[in-house]
Amino acid sequence: MTSATDSPPPATTRLIATDLDGTLLRDDKTLSDRTVAALAAAEEAGIEVFFVTGRPARWMSVVSDYVHGHGLAICANGAAVVDLHADGRLIQVRPMDRTVALEVVSTLRAVTPGTSFAVELATGIHYEPTYPPFQFEPGADIAVAEKLLYEETPGSGSPVLKILAQHDELAPDDFLTVARAAVGDLVSFTRSSPTALLEASGIGVSKASTLALCCAERGITPAEVVAFGDMPNDVEMLSWAGTSYAMENAHPAAVAAASGRTVANNDDGVAVVIERILAKQSPQAGAQPS
Repeated sequence: MTSATDSPPPATTRLIATDLDGTLLRDDKTLSDRTVAALAAAEEAGIEVFFVTGRPARWMSVVSDYVHGHGLAICANGAAVVDLHADGRLIQVRPMDRTVALEVVSTLRAVTPGTSFAVELATGIHYEPTYPPFQFEPGADIAVAEKLLYEETPGSGSPVLKILAQHDELAPDDFLTVARAAVGDLVSFTRSSPTALLEASGIGVSKASTLALCCAERGITPAEVVAFGDMPNDVEMLSWAGTSYAMENAHPAAVAAASGRTVANNDDGVAVVIERILAKQSPQAGAQPS
């Protein structure tokens, strides 16, 4: 793993995949003018840009004005592909089986007493009464997870995108380790919060696996992808991409997975690398004056 200064971008970049929180967005959840300009310049140069995030589609308004071309984004850690040009309409869903979700909830209750849950459906999020109120949204149902996941007729409910599990006492990485050991063969566990908040998707569903599908549809190879991230839910994507950068503010797991480093999200770390990519790919790069 090297720094942005001595980790050159690939000879040809066809797609840029970037996480949002802690990566593209500043800590105040905004984009700098420099970053907005870099994204637009990349698209103008024919490089596709994918926002790849743990956020649900309804939380994408912060970047919806800055997606060009295809208008697609990968949300919910790979569980959904959405069209930001169509107000977050779901294009593809990779759901979790409800029976599996119920087993995960039951097992985590047993091995980590005190865990509270939320259920992210394709139609919105719902919570247990003990789940922290920091993400409560209007219209959410409040009930135990088993009730939220119950279907009178199997297959009749909205697709389950994620299960969120929160614990007040466990350290975040310790909680992740315990959960993976207990039910990691049933679902894909990760985390993106500084608190002990885990995110479970269907087995094999991740930012990387959905990004790989989107790239395959376009005939784009991993070697032609540059990825950016900062947290454990970015690890697979950073490992999959031919060139990847962990932010200066990144979690150690993201740093270990990336091929390079860039400066922090508050210092326009993604824009710094995009500008270098565009300079390298410019027809004028390296040209001698006549």
